[in-house]
Order: sequence, then structure tokens, then C-alpha cells
Amino acid sequence: MRIGLYPGTFDPITLGHIDIIRRAAALVDRLVIGVAINRDKGPLFSLEERVGMIEAECGALSRQTGTEIIVHPFENLLIQCARDVGAGIIVRGLRAVADFEYEYQMVGMNRSLDSSVETAFLMADAKHQAIASKLVKEICRLDGDVSKFVPAAVNDKLKAKFA
Repeated sequence: MRIGLYPGTFDPITLGHIDIIRRAAALVDRLVIGVAINRDKGPLFSLEERVGMIEAECGALSRQTGTEIIVHPFENLLIQCARDVGAGIIVRGLRAVADFEYEYQMVGMNRSLDSSVETAFLMADAKHQAIASKLVKEICRLDGDVSKFVPAAVNDKLKAKFA
């Protein structure tokens, strides 16, 4: 069984994330969405809220693609999380060159920790390349419309947070 791990903070999940999830699901038999517990980032949404939003958005994707999609919170090293879930591949989304520089370093470090785990990069679809969770939160906080960047249910949750 080919198991992939798509890690991130997902604070909140965006249409860009969902695009990567949909395409990654075509490459593996099971896709684990690793939700990072990163207290240093100070997420807007709690871990439970982030997991719930991802599960709600990925249920239909799992049925559409025939790929098992599960959500797995983690607080350890990414490479250890990959081992924990049996993933042979880490899926990373890229938006711009700046993303690549950071990801390039991460791949090198991860390969030195465990060379059996590969990393695959998927470019975000052109219409989603500018979407970043941080920017989505800032736009919403300032009463801007983020409906074209996030699923409708996530948009509602963002509005409620900033109400």
C-alpha cells in the first residue's frame, strides 16, 4: 500500500490545500493529512477545530477519489510522523520560489534522517498560488471577503472567529 503524508498547520484549510490533497490522493492508496501542533505559531483555530474542518472537507474527496484520507495530528519531527503512519512519501505543495528554498532545506534534512522516505512536490494550481492561510486570516480580520480562497464552511468559521 502506498501511503503519503501531507503535513501542514492548516490554520485554516484553504482551496489551495484542497487542490493539493485532491491531486496527491491520485498518487497514493492512503493519504494522511498531518496536522502540525505548532504552539509557536499561535494558531487562530484550535487543533480540534482544524482537524474538524479538514475531516469535513476531505470526506467527499475520499469518496470521489477512492483514496482513504485520514487526519493525523502530530507534534514530533515530520520524518518521525512519516514513520509513525507508515508513509513512504511526504507530499509538499509549492506556490512560489520562496517556498522551494525552504522546502529544499527540509528535504535535505529529512533525507539525512531517513533516506527511505521520499518527498514529492506538487505545484499549486495557478488560481490558488497566491493563497496563504496567513493572508486569508489577515484579510478576514480586516473584514475582507475570503470566500474565493476557502471552502464555504471555513469562511463561516473565519467570520465567526473575527466577529
